[in-house]
Amino acid sequence: MELNAIQTKSGLQSATTFLAPDQLREAEAMFRRLAGRSHPLSFYIEYALANYREPMTQKLLTEAVTEYVATKDHEREQDLISEPHLTRMKWDLDRLQKHFPSAIVAELTGARLVGYFEARRAAIKTYNNRRGIVSTFLKFALQRDWITDNPLAKIPPRRIRRRRGGAVTFNAQQAKDLMAFVEKHRPSSVPFFALCLFAGIRPCLRTGEILRLKPGHVKTAEGVIRIDGEVSKVREPRMITIQPNLGAWLRAYPLAQFPIIPANLQHIREKVAAAFPLTHDVMRHTFISMFVAKFRSMGEAALQAGTSEGIIRRHYLDLKTPEEAEQFFGILPCQVVAVPETKCDNALSLVSFAA
Repeated sequence: MELNAIQTKSGLQSATTFLAPDQLREAEAMFRRLAGRSHPLSFYIEYALANYREPMTQKLLTEAVTEYVATKDHEREQDLISEPHLTRMKWDLDRLQKHFPSAIVAELTGARLVGYFEARRAAIKTYNNRRGIVSTFLKFALQRDWITDNPLAKIPPRRIRRRRGGAVTFNAQQAKDLMAFVEKHRPSSVPFFALCLFAGIRPCLRTGEILRLKPGHVKTAEGVIRIDGEVSKVREPRMITIQPNLGAWLRAYPLAQFPIIPANLQHIREKVAAAFPLTHDVMRHTFISMFVAKFRSMGEAALQAGTSEGIIRRHYLDLKTPEEAEQFFGILPCQVVAVPETKCDNALSLVSFAA
């Protein structure tokens, strides 16, 4: 009777049950966790039974990424994927592992992955890039039975809506001031900036085409730059016409004396970026926009830039006038060989330069 009185006072109840003592304690703990919730315990159990699938193999994320990267390295050796894509993929997967340390692949739910994609207030394009890399990795994991379904199958990439003429570019005066600044303060880097600005070579200092471009690819006598598959980001060869003003820059700063990638280029670029809004692809976007304005051919611009018309419309194009394009392609170097004048005049004609 005393024991019953104590149990009644403390809220304990005696009941006949089929549960083992440890099962009974677990059930009590679950009910305490559900205190204040609107659904009963059976609701959450039914949800878990309907949605959770036990993977056949519990695979650590670090081990899974290692196997996946090894597969991609083999594909790179067979020339099935490009080196820039492989490098970018490794960066993103390293970031994924740091975001989910000690995680199992099966624990990467859609909600958790969306949080990773949005980390550090990522832009929509960054969100989509991260999603694409992780989605491909999870497809690989699905094939290995590390997961039972791809949690990103129901999470589509975010739509990017850009108005035409919305790309970030330089105007003709900004481009002229940029080249004048580089020529005066950083002359060793003139070929790098001239090729990126007046030929649209991809300028990234980590994986850009400019890093793999050799002097032999720049054929000034023929008036073309031959981008082969090893240089091209998309592994497709193309030819870029050397515009007259670019030819003038390359003759004033020959590649035999001025390397395409000078020493300490990263530091030089930072100094230039402090004086000009030198964003990631602004020089390439400027070239494409000015080319379309001058030659009125988006198809030819796509061929020379190594991209598609659709990508140009969505991401690269900023509407320019033909007059501004003429000014842009008329930007010439201050250093003009064999001309006695000392004062720089960017309006100097190519005829007098050739003389």
